[in-house]
Formats: sequence, structure tokens, C-alpha cells
Amino acid sequence: MKTITRALISATALAVAGTMSFAASAKELRLSHQWSTKDVRHKVAQMVADEVKAAGVDLDITIFPSKSLFKPREQYKPLSRGQLDMTIFPLAYAAGQRPAFNLTLMPGLVKNHDHAARLNESPFMAKLEEQMAEDDVKVLVHGYLAGGFAGKDKCITSPDDVKGLQTRAAGKSFEQMLASAGASIASMASSEIYSAMQTGVLDAANTSSSSFESYRIFEQVKCYTPAGDTALWFMYQPLLMNKAAYDGLDDAQKKALDAASAKAEAFYLDEAKKQDAQSVKAFEAAGVEIKAMTTDEFKAWQDIAKASSYKAFVEQTEGGQELLDMALSVE
Repeated sequence: MKTITRALISATALAVAGTMSFAASAKELRLSHQWSTKDVRHKVAQMVADEVKAAGVDLDITIFPSKSLFKPREQYKPLSRGQLDMTIFPLAYAAGQRPAFNLTLMPGLVKNHDHAARLNESPFMAKLEEQMAEDDVKVLVHGYLAGGFAGKDKCITSPDDVKGLQTRAAGKSFEQMLASAGASIASMASSEIYSAMQTGVLDAANTSSSSFESYRIFEQVKCYTPAGDTALWFMYQPLLMNKAAYDGLDDAQKKALDAASAKAEAFYLDEAKKQDAQSVKAFEAAGVEIKAMTTDEFKAWQDIAKASSYKAFVEQTEGGQELLDMALSVE
């Protein structure tokens, strides 16, 4: 009887140990972002999570959308410190820690979506990834989104249109350009544009086509200048991961995550191209006037940017001229 009892105890102990071992091998990663679940950036994150789960490698990614875990601009530090595992994040938001990141939101630097994809694979981006690695951050999915302008009471196409207006831009370089054109600057995350326009804090804003649509900015404005052949606004918004967290995965988990990220990156580029047209449809449906930026207006903005944003970047950023030249060299 004692022998049977000991056998049962041993079997139970082995089963419990096996369960504990399985639990120990499973990992859960937390992914934070500021957008709604309808936004393309959430869809990119969800694709990675779904693909990894389907791979059956005991790796789960829990997504916290709509700034429910961290404030929009305050995600890079916790990511680099290991307090957050993953985020899909406008890298220019972290330019306070790394001034070089301002170059990922530089007026007129990116010509179109295919050009953005070439930048992602260039020595310029490799240089930025070196700086991220120093912060214990790794890029999983590269991605640029285009954007435009929206005016609460009038169209914003030329530099003259922003004079005297309280205007929101997503990053330092655009703020410098807009200020040089005579605008007053209100800094905020794209998730705050709607309420700022609703309460009269903002007269105009520029952000991504995706944010314009997902945050329903069309409910607060009279005119929309979308991204087109002369898109002035492109912003790098990658899916990032804490490097130590990535290195802590086993080989099967890394392989699954890498495959999921590659699939999501292709999806991101394809969807980024669609976002501009989709945003126009949303604004048109809301009865908002659509006005395109002309080539001459685009060049006028570029001239202001070169004399303000480009100049300031080079003066204020160590190695800034080299980085700017690397970006400009990508055809």
C-alpha cells in the first residue's frame, strides 16, 4: 500500500513539475500604444500578436491601446528600461533623449511611401538603429506614415495660411518650420487634437492621415489638405521592442516573432499607401472641404524648412550634418 501511495505521490509531483516547467517557458509581453483599435498602427501590432500566437511557441503579446498603459510621449523611457516590452511609437517623440530622432520627422525629407521604404533599408536607418540599441531598444517593424494639414476655420496649404494660428505639429522640426512661417505652436500628442480643437485651443494641426481619420478630426474642421504627390509630412512610426526582452526569448520564439514582424512590415507599407485616400473619403463624407497643396506651395514650405528645421538640426545635433546627408542621399 505504501509503495502504491509513494508511486502516486511521485507521479503527482512529476505532473506538477511538468506544469510548472511549461508555465515557466511561456512568456507574456506587454505592448503599449496611443491609438484606437481601428487605427492601422494597432492593426500592425495585432497582426504581430496574432501571428506569434498562431505559431504555438508559448509567447503571448497583450496589447494596451488608446494610451491605457503609458502616456503617448512617455513610452520610450519605460521601453528602454525594461518596464515595457513593446510599443508602436513615433520615434521623433523620443528626440528629447536622442536629438538624432528628429530626423525621422523632417519636412520634405521623404518624397513618397516607396521612398520611405528605401529609407528604412538604408545606412541612414542603420545608424539610427545603432543609437536605439544603445538604449536597449530594437526595431521589429519599420514604417512611415504620410500626413497633411487640417484647419478649423480655413484651408492650410501655403506658409501664409498659418500666420497667427495656434497650430499643432508632431515634432520639433515641424514646429520650427511652422513657427518660422508665423504660427504659434501648441505641442501635444495626436490623440489630444480633437479635444484641443473642440475647446478652441487649436486652429490647425498636422498629423498622419491615419490619425486624422481614427481620431475623427473631420468632426472639428472645415478644410483638409491631405497627403498627395506633394506630401510634406512623413513620420517614422516603428514597432519597437526592449532588446533585452527580445534576447531573452528562445530560438523558436525569436523565429516566430521575426516572421510575424516581416509579415506586418509588408502589411504596414501597403496600408500606409491606402491611408491617404481613405482619410480623404472620411473627410468628404463629413462634408469637409478638400484642398490639395500645389507644387509651388510645397517648395515654399521646403525653403522655410531648410532655413529653419534643417539648419537647427545640424547646429543642435552631434553628427547632424552626416545624418542629414545620409538621409538626403537615399534616392
